[in-house]
Amino acid sequence: MSFVFLIFLPILAALFVPLLFKKMRQIHTGWFVLIVPVILFVYYAMLVPTTSEGGQLVSSFQWIPSLDIAIVAYIDGLSLLFSLLITGIGALVVLYSIFYLDKNREQLHNFYVYLMMFMTAMLGVVQSDNLISLYFFWELTSISSFLLIGYWYTRDRSRFGALKSMMITVFGGLMMLGGFVLLGIMGNTYSIRELIAQAPEMASHSFFTWALILILLGAFTKSAQFPFYIWLPDAMEAPTPVSAYLHSATMVKAGLYLVARFTPIFAVSGTWMWLVAGVGLFTMFWGSFFALKQKDLKAILAFSTVSQLGLIMSLLGASAAGYHIGGAADTVFKYAAFAAIFHLINHATFKGSLFMVAGIVDHETGTRDIRKLGGLMGLMPITFTIAMIGSFSMAGLPPFNGFLSKEMFLTAMLSLTEFNLFSMDVWGVLFPVIAWIGSVFTFIYSFFFVFHTFAGKHKPDLLPKKAHEAPIGMLVSPAFLALLVLVIFFIPNQVGDWLIKPAVVAIQPFLYTAPADVNIHVSAWHGLQPEFWMTLGIFLVGGLLFWKLHKWQRAYDRFPDNFTLNRLYDNLMYLSDGGANRFSALYMTGFIRSYLVYMFSFLIIIVLGALVLNDAFSINLNNLAPVGFYEIVILLALIGSTVTILASKSRLTAIIALGAVGYSIALFFVIFRAPDLALTQLVIETISVALFLLAFYHLPQLSLKEERMKFKLGNAIIALGVGVTVTLVALSSHSQKALPSISQFYKETVYSEAGGGNIVNVILVDYRGFDTLFEIAVLGIAGIGIITMIKLRLSKKEGQHENQ
Repeated sequence: MSFVFLIFLPILAALFVPLLFKKMRQIHTGWFVLIVPVILFVYYAMLVPTTSEGGQLVSSFQWIPSLDIAIVAYIDGLSLLFSLLITGIGALVVLYSIFYLDKNREQLHNFYVYLMMFMTAMLGVVQSDNLISLYFFWELTSISSFLLIGYWYTRDRSRFGALKSMMITVFGGLMMLGGFVLLGIMGNTYSIRELIAQAPEMASHSFFTWALILILLGAFTKSAQFPFYIWLPDAMEAPTPVSAYLHSATMVKAGLYLVARFTPIFAVSGTWMWLVAGVGLFTMFWGSFFALKQKDLKAILAFSTVSQLGLIMSLLGASAAGYHIGGAADTVFKYAAFAAIFHLINHATFKGSLFMVAGIVDHETGTRDIRKLGGLMGLMPITFTIAMIGSFSMAGLPPFNGFLSKEMFLTAMLSLTEFNLFSMDVWGVLFPVIAWIGSVFTFIYSFFFVFHTFAGKHKPDLLPKKAHEAPIGMLVSPAFLALLVLVIFFIPNQVGDWLIKPAVVAIQPFLYTAPADVNIHVSAWHGLQPEFWMTLGIFLVGGLLFWKLHKWQRAYDRFPDNFTLNRLYDNLMYLSDGGANRFSALYMTGFIRSYLVYMFSFLIIIVLGALVLNDAFSINLNNLAPVGFYEIVILLALIGSTVTILASKSRLTAIIALGAVGYSIALFFVIFRAPDLALTQLVIETISVALFLLAFYHLPQLSLKEERMKFKLGNAIIALGVGVTVTLVALSSHSQKALPSISQFYKETVYSEAGGGNIVNVILVDYRGFDTLFEIAVLGIAGIGIITMIKLRLSKKEGQHENQ
């Protein structure tokens, strides 16, 4: 079986989750779901030897062949790394959720269906080589994450957070789609691999910068970069397994993947490097600074995630400098891409474990408010150990994996000061300065998280539950991730050879042709270099500020809540909602007449305007069929019947005149030799007249004395305008035919292609098959509705009869 279909394995498995939940309630549904990510992880792990040697795999099936759209699964070092994170962390999250979510109280079938849907979406994003299919999976991540964040839909904050995340990420997705379309126009293909091959030629295209900006908007919104990060803290209302999965290892990493994948296309532009590195670094500082303002454990981790994502984004931006250095083997810029991927792996390990720790604390104490916590070290020793490992790695302390990638981050930022293109020799000095300040605050919030939760004085009177250690099942997943934090520190080069170097080749294909060309060796000690002194300063200044945290942390209270990005978002949503309601109230009057006025007015303006602007008036009365005596008689009868309807004082007279209008049109069809249309018209008119007669008693009285019809100039103008417009369009279209009549095509193909003898029947059944199918569906739905209403009315009458 082609491995492209493995992308859909989770969502296919999700189809059986409700059945398992219903039929096997004695077993937690997660045990069945766990099989899926484990199988996928094992399969993708078996591909590591292939990609580590520079190999690539492609599998596809056609989705919309006429538009050159296919689902193409392309696995190289970059996509395989993300696939392993998605399935590996996914398996640990499912295992964690088995013990975190109560099978007797939670709607587990919904939870796991959404989770499997999200897993398929993420696998599709990181493996898609076709831009359109990538966008499809991208938006599927937004939809499934919306469902996961709003899983506890009875809570206002959950619904608010879910809507906020969807509004921002879908906005970015639409912008990204525009960038994809521009790329498709520039390269005449939707294949990412083919676009990378054409990158040097596309750089001079007028659409290039626009595509760059639009795609970055999609990446920045999904990866919570400034100023779009505001959705991520509100998304913490989701269950902790969701936070551990979406916001540490998968969804927020989708934007990083997008930047990494498109770096070979856009890195030739200085705009790309400045935007990616600049926005990323500022986001890193902003998130680390405001993490210390938070009081909720998951909120602290949310802002720390924003900061860490900014760090990785800045490294991806710095890696673009490698395209402008002529491929020098000894340049420090080669560290940027390596450090970005390395820290991405490290972040998934320590942040995933910390989110699970926050969930354990909440689960076993009943609160995540750090002001109520403290002194849990002795009560929850295993959880404390896991939290300490994860926090120290996030702070960049040895011997934890975060220390290694943090050192490489500082090296990359320092290297930008030596770059003499794109004004980096002037402004590049800001990068290491901001990086150092952000790292100081990262050190502080890491210590703040672990020590204010587990050290200090225990406050049992403030806790809703008596604190105790979590069950072993809930500790397995975070403990395994914490173990990886330690193991990676001691074998970084093995991880580099297996996973990181193949991904670096995908990011910088013009510098390296194979993973073996990435000559980078990671070591914990690299001499008394500037990075060492920067790290020493981070530890000293960070430790001092953490020691005096109680004195200066209150300064955050002085930041006005009215001047925040969250308040701006709230105001925009309020104004858009209120403004839309006020605007719609202007035209949604509830009267059909008003709606007809709008529609006919715009019809006149648009159609007549198009005729005038395009000088399309052309009336040629040649080749018109002569008007015979019978046509004139029927036309006069048609006009007379219409006038009779308008002037009638009797309901019966109006019904008969209406029937006369329909029968007159049927006679036209007879004269024009269309017996099937004439028969249809006669049947419809007969049924219509019969229906009016059946409802005769309920029709309103027609009396010109009681309800005198007033002449309205506006209505007359609109009616006259519609008549003139339709007449002019008919005459003009007949007088200047740009294309031959389609009727000739029907005559030539109705028998040879469709195998039918009756041209009308063939058109309805074959050429307009979907149209006819939808008409039948509409009639069927209407019939079901009528039958339902009749049955409801009958059942109501029977109930009333029984009560009597």
